[in-house]
Amino acid sequence: MSQGLRGTRGQVYVEHRAIPVEVACEAGVRYIDDFGGRAAVVVPLYDNQDRLASLHGRYLEVSRGQDKMLTVGPGGGVINLLGGWRTEPLIIVEGLFDGLSLASCGIACVATIGRWVHWIPDVAAGREVWLAFDRSRSGDTEALSYSARMFRSSIRRMLPPGQCKDWNTGLVKRGPAAVARAVRMSLNGAK
Repeated sequence: MSQGLRGTRGQVYVEHRAIPVEVACEAGVRYIDDFGGRAAVVVPLYDNQDRLASLHGRYLEVSRGQDKMLTVGPGGGVINLLGGWRTEPLIIVEGLFDGLSLASCGIACVATIGRWVHWIPDVAAGREVWLAFDRSRSGDTEALSYSARMFRSSIRRMLPPGQCKDWNTGLVKRGPAAVARAVRMSLNGAK
Protein backbone atom coordinates (compact mmCIF):
# COMPACT_ATOMS: atom_id res chain seq x y z
CA MET A 1 0.00 0.00 0.00
CA SER A 2 1.38 3.38 -0.97
CA GLN A 3 1.58 6.35 1.31
CA GLY A 4 2.26 10.02 0.86
CA LEU A 5 5.87 10.98 0.26
CA ARG A 6 6.35 13.40 3.14
CA GLY A 7 8.14 12.01 6.16
CA THR A 8 9.22 8.80 4.40
CA ARG A 9 12.46 7.38 3.05
CA GLY A 10 11.01 8.34 -0.33
CA GLN A 11 11.16 12.02 0.60
CA VAL A 12 14.81 11.64 1.57
CA TYR A 13 15.48 9.91 -1.76
CA VAL A 14 13.88 12.56 -3.98
CA GLU A 15 15.48 15.40 -2.01
CA HIS A 16 18.87 13.66 -2.34
CA ARG A 17 18.30 13.89 -6.10
CA ALA A 18 17.69 17.68 -5.72
CA ILE A 19 13.92 17.43 -6.25
CA PRO A 20 11.81 19.54 -3.85
CA VAL A 21 9.25 17.31 -2.14
CA GLU A 22 6.49 19.73 -3.22
CA VAL A 23 7.33 19.14 -6.89
CA ALA A 24 7.35 15.36 -6.44
CA CYS A 25 4.05 15.39 -4.54
CA GLU A 26 2.43 17.59 -7.20
CA ALA A 27 3.50 15.03 -9.81
CA GLY A 28 1.76 12.27 -7.84
CA VAL A 29 4.90 10.60 -6.50
CA ARG A 30 4.22 8.38 -3.49
CA TYR A 31 6.18 5.91 -1.37
CA ILE A 32 5.80 2.14 -0.99
CA ASP A 33 7.80 0.04 1.48
CA ASP A 34 7.35 -3.13 -0.58
CA PHE A 35 7.05 -2.67 -4.34
CA GLY A 36 8.15 -5.95 -5.82
CA GLY A 37 10.13 -6.69 -2.67
CA ARG A 38 11.88 -3.35 -2.15
CA ALA A 39 11.17 0.20 -1.05
CA ALA A 40 10.38 2.53 -3.96
CA VAL A 41 8.97 5.86 -4.97
CA VAL A 42 6.04 5.25 -7.30
CA VAL A 43 4.06 7.37 -9.71
CA PRO A 44 0.98 6.68 -11.85
CA LEU A 45 1.25 6.84 -15.64
CA TYR A 46 -1.80 8.09 -17.53
CA ASP A 47 -2.89 7.73 -21.14
CA ASN A 48 -4.15 10.54 -23.38
CA GLN A 49 -7.67 10.12 -21.95
CA ASP A 50 -6.33 10.65 -18.39
CA ARG A 51 -6.93 6.98 -17.52
CA LEU A 52 -4.48 5.14 -15.31
CA ALA A 53 -2.32 3.01 -17.61
CA SER A 54 0.49 1.76 -15.37
CA LEU A 55 2.33 2.28 -12.10
CA HIS A 56 6.04 3.07 -12.28
CA GLY A 57 8.42 2.55 -9.38
CA ARG A 58 11.99 3.64 -8.87
CA TYR A 59 13.78 1.66 -6.17
CA LEU A 60 15.53 3.56 -3.40
CA GLU A 61 18.38 1.05 -3.25
CA VAL A 62 19.78 -1.18 -5.98
CA SER A 63 22.29 -3.98 -5.55
CA ARG A 64 24.34 -5.54 -8.31
CA GLY A 65 22.12 -7.48 -10.70
CA GLN A 66 18.89 -5.82 -9.54
CA ASP A 67 16.67 -3.65 -11.71
CA LYS A 68 16.49 -0.02 -10.65
CA MET A 69 12.88 0.36 -11.82
CA LEU A 70 9.67 -1.63 -12.18
CA THR A 71 6.60 -0.66 -14.18
CA VAL A 72 3.39 -2.68 -13.87
CA GLY A 73 0.30 -2.39 -16.03
CA PRO A 74 -0.56 -2.53 -19.71
CA GLY A 75 1.57 0.48 -20.70
CA GLY A 76 0.80 3.41 -22.96
CA GLY A 77 1.04 5.95 -20.17
CA VAL A 78 3.18 8.94 -19.31
CA ILE A 79 3.88 11.26 -16.42
CA ASN A 80 2.58 14.75 -17.17
CA LEU A 81 4.43 17.47 -15.33
CA LEU A 82 3.07 21.01 -15.15
CA GLY A 83 0.59 20.26 -17.94
CA GLY A 84 2.78 17.76 -19.77
CA TRP A 85 1.73 17.00 -23.32
CA ARG A 86 -0.96 19.67 -23.28
CA THR A 87 1.58 22.52 -23.13
CA GLU A 88 3.55 24.35 -25.82
CA PRO A 89 6.11 23.45 -26.79
CA LEU A 90 5.85 19.74 -26.12
CA ILE A 91 9.00 18.59 -24.31
CA ILE A 92 9.48 14.83 -23.98
CA VAL A 93 11.97 13.34 -21.52
CA GLU A 94 12.85 9.76 -20.69
CA GLY A 95 12.69 9.16 -16.96
CA LEU A 96 10.75 10.19 -13.90
CA PHE A 97 13.68 12.14 -12.47
CA ASP A 98 14.36 13.89 -15.78
CA GLY A 99 10.76 15.11 -15.72
CA LEU A 100 10.89 16.07 -12.05
CA SER A 101 14.14 17.95 -12.70
CA LEU A 102 12.57 20.10 -15.43
CA ALA A 103 9.43 20.59 -13.33
CA SER A 104 11.65 21.77 -10.46
CA CYS A 105 12.73 24.57 -12.81
CA GLY A 106 9.14 25.41 -13.77
CA ILE A 107 9.34 23.67 -17.15
CA ALA A 108 6.43 21.55 -18.35
CA CYS A 109 7.23 18.18 -19.89
CA VAL A 110 6.07 14.61 -20.32
CA ALA A 111 8.12 11.59 -19.17
CA THR A 112 7.77 8.38 -21.15
CA ILE A 113 9.82 6.20 -18.78
CA GLY A 114 12.00 5.28 -21.75
CA ARG A 115 9.19 3.57 -23.64
CA TRP A 116 7.42 4.25 -26.90
CA VAL A 117 3.96 5.76 -26.30
CA HIS A 118 1.74 4.94 -29.28
CA TRP A 119 -0.58 7.96 -28.95
CA ILE A 120 2.14 10.63 -28.73
CA PRO A 121 2.32 11.19 -32.54
CA ASP A 122 -1.40 11.98 -32.62
CA VAL A 123 -1.33 14.55 -29.79
CA ALA A 124 1.90 16.02 -31.20
CA ALA A 125 0.74 16.32 -34.82
CA GLY A 126 1.38 19.80 -36.20
CA ARG A 127 3.23 20.87 -33.06
CA GLU A 128 6.78 21.75 -32.15
CA VAL A 129 8.24 18.82 -30.19
CA TRP A 130 11.49 18.81 -28.26
CA LEU A 131 13.05 15.42 -27.60
CA ALA A 132 14.99 16.02 -24.38
CA PHE A 133 16.43 12.53 -24.00
CA ASP A 134 19.74 11.66 -22.35
CA ARG A 135 23.05 12.94 -23.69
CA SER A 136 24.17 9.45 -24.70
CA ARG A 137 24.16 7.01 -27.56
CA SER A 138 20.93 5.45 -26.24
CA GLY A 139 19.34 8.91 -25.94
CA ASP A 140 20.33 9.69 -29.53
CA THR A 141 18.92 6.35 -30.69
CA GLU A 142 15.65 6.98 -28.88
CA ALA A 143 15.44 10.49 -30.37
CA LEU A 144 15.93 9.05 -33.88
CA SER A 145 13.23 6.46 -33.25
CA TYR A 146 10.74 9.06 -32.01
CA SER A 147 11.60 11.41 -34.87
CA ALA A 148 10.90 8.73 -37.48
CA ARG A 149 7.51 7.98 -35.94
CA MET A 150 6.49 11.61 -35.40
CA PHE A 151 6.77 12.82 -38.98
CA ARG A 152 3.70 15.09 -38.61
CA SER A 153 5.50 17.21 -36.00
CA SER A 154 8.38 19.67 -36.07
CA ILE A 155 11.01 17.68 -34.14
CA ARG A 156 14.01 19.20 -32.40
CA ARG A 157 16.62 17.77 -30.03
CA MET A 158 17.28 19.29 -26.61
CA LEU A 159 20.30 18.18 -24.60
CA PRO A 160 20.96 18.42 -20.85
CA PRO A 161 23.61 20.92 -19.72
CA GLY A 162 27.11 20.17 -21.03
CA GLN A 163 28.96 17.22 -19.52
CA CYS A 164 25.74 15.98 -17.89
CA LYS A 165 24.29 12.63 -18.94
CA ASP A 166 20.70 13.55 -18.14
CA TRP A 167 18.54 16.32 -16.68
CA ASN A 168 18.71 15.05 -13.10
CA THR A 169 22.50 14.89 -13.25
CA GLY A 170 22.40 18.47 -14.49
CA LEU A 171 20.15 19.52 -11.62
CA VAL A 172 22.29 17.78 -8.99
CA LYS A 173 25.68 18.89 -10.36
CA ARG A 174 24.88 22.30 -11.85
CA GLY A 175 21.68 23.44 -10.14
CA PRO A 176 18.31 24.68 -11.36
CA ALA A 177 19.66 27.82 -13.03
CA ALA A 178 21.90 25.76 -15.35
CA VAL A 179 19.05 23.40 -16.25
CA ALA A 180 16.67 26.28 -16.98
CA ARG A 181 19.39 28.02 -19.02
CA ALA A 182 20.00 24.87 -21.12
CA VAL A 183 16.27 24.68 -21.90
CA ARG A 184 16.02 28.41 -22.69
CA MET A 185 19.06 28.27 -24.96
CA SER A 186 17.56 25.35 -26.91
CA LEU A 187 14.18 27.05 -27.25
CA ASN A 188 15.63 30.45 -28.14
CA GLY A 189 18.19 28.95 -30.52
CA ALA A 190 15.39 27.49 -32.60
CA LYS A 191 13.79 30.88 -33.27
